[in-house]
Amino acid sequence: MGLSISKEFFGQTPEGPADIYSLENSHGMRVSITNYGGIIQSLYVPDRDGNFSDVVHGFDSLDRYLERHPFFGAIVGRYGNRIGKGRFTLEGHEYSLATNNSGNHIHGGLKGFDKHLWEAREIKSDSAVGVQLSRVSPDMEEGYPGNLDVEVTYLLNNDNELLIEYLAGTDKTTHCNLTNHSYFNLSGANDILSHEIQIESDYITEVDEALIPTGELLNVAATPFDFNRMTSIGDRIDDNNVQLQYGRGYDHNFVLRKAGDGRQLAVTVYEPATGRVMEVLTEEPGVQFYTGNFLDGSVIGKNGVSYGRRSGFCLETQHYPDSPNKPHFPSTIVTPEQAYRTSTLFRFSVRE
Repeated sequence: MGLSISKEFFGQTPEGPADIYSLENSHGMRVSITNYGGIIQSLYVPDRDGNFSDVVHGFDSLDRYLERHPFFGAIVGRYGNRIGKGRFTLEGHEYSLATNNSGNHIHGGLKGFDKHLWEAREIKSDSAVGVQLSRVSPDMEEGYPGNLDVEVTYLLNNDNELLIEYLAGTDKTTHCNLTNHSYFNLSGANDILSHEIQIESDYITEVDEALIPTGELLNVAATPFDFNRMTSIGDRIDDNNVQLQYGRGYDHNFVLRKAGDGRQLAVTVYEPATGRVMEVLTEEPGVQFYTGNFLDGSVIGKNGVSYGRRSGFCLETQHYPDSPNKPHFPSTIVTPEQAYRTSTLFRFSVRE
């Protein structure tokens, strides 16, 4: 069996019919992606015994994705994460965005990229299968300036790697910070507290009570945020630490150690019971590590599963939150002369 791709009707959206694309490699790893919101609906990877499980949160039907949900599997934009008070000044003009998160702006606003139908094109080559999604975000959509022409491409290869490539061009200076918001659970069940994680980071961006960066970087040494060695997620998640209290657990941007350009290893996650390993390699300067602290069991997902608190974790590769208001942070400005281009790779394996 080689690389394959198939397409099925997934349901009707207010913008038209949505499809779901199933990619599969020669080892049986498979991922299903819908062109509604660019959502990863399922992701099946093997454990050390060769048994496959779906390791991402989501829903069986499109109807549930059309309702309010915690961005399961979606592409978020134009700006992933938070912008303080939903405002920024660019080229002397102040822009006001939707305030959809405690008086701040998060994940693109009231109708971000996760709530739109994208154009889709199948990709198949000898080395990978995939789907390329595209849409034009019009000038002033959700308050952002410029017509933004966006492409997000998912590619699956025979090395059990899922690559996400992002490309965006604009006709007016604007901000752009795209990411994928999948919730992972490598055990396929239970909570994620026994997962072990290593993050290539010496600093986090300090946040206030609303989880907006203060502008300061906090050294992770001798804190619950030091994941420079493999550590169980649950070991220190409830420590008496003000940053953990603000997030009700981990919900922080980790500043990644970078050496030059290109994708570099950012995070490694290991699930001891199944042996599953996930590595995240990215070009981005940061990653938001979120431990599902605000899930409360009220969301019923695939196969009738109730997604309880800390039942999934997110690794949102990104520029830092609130960068439009923090000039000393890596810039998220995109201009007509300088396109937005980045990529993140998720590599799956097993440890015996």
